[in-house]
Amino acid sequence: MAFPGGSAYAMARDVAEGYLLVTERTFKTLTRGDLDQLTFEIDRHLRELRGDQPSLDDLQAIQLRQRRMQRLNSALMMLRSYRQKQKM
Repeated sequence: MAFPGGSAYAMARDVAEGYLLVTERTFKTLTRGDLDQLTFEIDRHLRELRGDQPSLDDLQAIQLRQRRMQRLNSALMMLRSYRQKQKM
């Protein structure tokens, strides 16, 4: 298990919270199966965030939700780019 934080879900959660910054170097130690699992968990966490709708008058909660979603989307794009470069 090579995931920072212990599991793929914990890694996705840490990325969303901003505790873990993702670069292509982050993925070098992960196997193809690990990358599949991480992709699944990032997608799952994104669905959870999209389902959690804060009230329209709570601007801080809206901004926090958007920041989390942006971090996960950028990590997912970087992961897909890495997989395409590595032909995985």
